[in-house]
Amino acid sequence: MKSYFLKRILLMIPTLIGITVVCFLIMQMVPGGPVEQAIQKMKLAAQTEGGVADSGTLQTAISKEELENIKRYYGFDQPVMVRYWNWLRKLARLDLGTSYIYEKPVLEVIASRIPISLTFGLTGLFLTYLVCIPLGIQKALRHGEPFDHWSSVLIFLGYSVPAFALAVILIVLFGGGSFLNLFPVAGVVSDNFEELSLLGKIIDYLHHMFLPLVCYTIGGFASLTLLMKNSLMEQLNQDYIRTALAKGLSYQQALFRHGLRNALIPIATNIGMIIGVVLSGALLIETVFTIDGMGLLGYQAIVNRDYPVALGLTVISSVLMLVGRVISDFCLMLVDPRVKFQ
Repeated sequence: MKSYFLKRILLMIPTLIGITVVCFLIMQMVPGGPVEQAIQKMKLAAQTEGGVADSGTLQTAISKEELENIKRYYGFDQPVMVRYWNWLRKLARLDLGTSYIYEKPVLEVIASRIPISLTFGLTGLFLTYLVCIPLGIQKALRHGEPFDHWSSVLIFLGYSVPAFALAVILIVLFGGGSFLNLFPVAGVVSDNFEELSLLGKIIDYLHHMFLPLVCYTIGGFASLTLLMKNSLMEQLNQDYIRTALAKGLSYQQALFRHGLRNALIPIATNIGMIIGVVLSGALLIETVFTIDGMGLLGYQAIVNRDYPVALGLTVISSVLMLVGRVISDFCLMLVDPRVKFQ
């Protein structure tokens, strides 16, 4: 068992290297990189300072020496694999470089966004499991009854609406400027947040987080509920449940004593995979509600060709996903002792 998990951990290293090689090469081939952007800025500055020339034209080309200095500044004066090797050596020292846009260490830029995404992710994860698992159990116990039917309608209605579209609908119905005007529609705290009492800060924070959290959790709500229901119903049809009922146990006793643990196996296998999702943020939701989380940071890094930040987010998300797979195997082993990894 220990050797299996040790091998899985060691295999994370070449897997991570393969992921970073592919992402690094793709980013280098995308047009509009930092060198091109720097050249455009210099040309724009020259046109702004020079005004309109008498001849009607303006020489905005930069010299070869200036071009080489720009490439040297961004490290593009070397072959791509040399640049990757230099970046990998820094990564081994936990140095992700410096952001082109923010002009700060990448770790510092990412660390400033983690609390927001972590709050969204953990809260959404907790609420999803808190509601979906009991709901899935009740749907399995009351399969075919009116409760099962109308709850399925609500679940699929929420699942069919994209999270960003739901965000717009909620803003129109309940956000600032609407008829009801119940919730703020931007940011995570009010402008006078620092002046509030501790209780006031908590209330203000929850007030801002309500609508984004609803949108954040709605996507996985249906899939997890139905997964729990179908898994439990499959267990209820097994011979060991019928044996427990024949021994005198009630339906609910047989369910909670014997069936529930086996029904949780598919749920346990997905727990580790959620770790990456928890910190990855939700791009469209963060954009709609103007929340500076990891999702919005990644989008801005790609659009602005901020390669160090984009690669840093790739490394962090890849490590989390790889670790999550190992955790999923471990959780599966805890839930089902019959599983023996070799």
